[in-house]
Amino acid sequence: MPKTEADLFAFLAELGIEVSTRRHPPLFTVADSQALRGEIAGGHTKNLFLKDKKDNFFLVSVGEEAIVDFKQIHHLIGAAGRVSFGRPEMLMELLGIVPGAVTVFGLINDTEQRVKVVLDEDLMSHAVVNAHPLTNEATTSIAAADLVKFVEATGHDAVILKVSA
Repeated sequence: MPKTEADLFAFLAELGIEVSTRRHPPLFTVADSQALRGEIAGGHTKNLFLKDKKDNFFLVSVGEEAIVDFKQIHHLIGAAGRVSFGRPEMLMELLGIVPGAVTVFGLINDTEQRVKVVLDEDLMSHAVVNAHPLTNEATTSIAAADLVKFVEATGHDAVILKVSA
């Protein structure tokens, strides 16, 4: 069974990471999320669950308005050839989340470190980063440095690259 939102918050507390979470109606797209602008400060994420031709999986987290060149991103993230979106079944299997709730916090469920995470440099320039806490019915605000701490505590490398155009 995938970890729950409560499991995530307990894990963050064990790490000494303070977060704040705001409840809201389900948000499925960046456009839905933008309705909350002004109410939640910081960088807001757009998350891409990608796979390459060798079934390597990537979670790329960029700012909500970032433009990503899908014809070139594979060169930046170390993929074996061009990438496509990962199937919902693999999203659930690897990160324990469903489409519309893709989040870097899903790494808590990737106990075998099968997903390579890439955090966009522009996103990480914000003092605070906002992401769904395993559900699209809330937004959790976390300090950028603490997000890196979280990623590393899940056993993943916190790769920070300039992937947005």
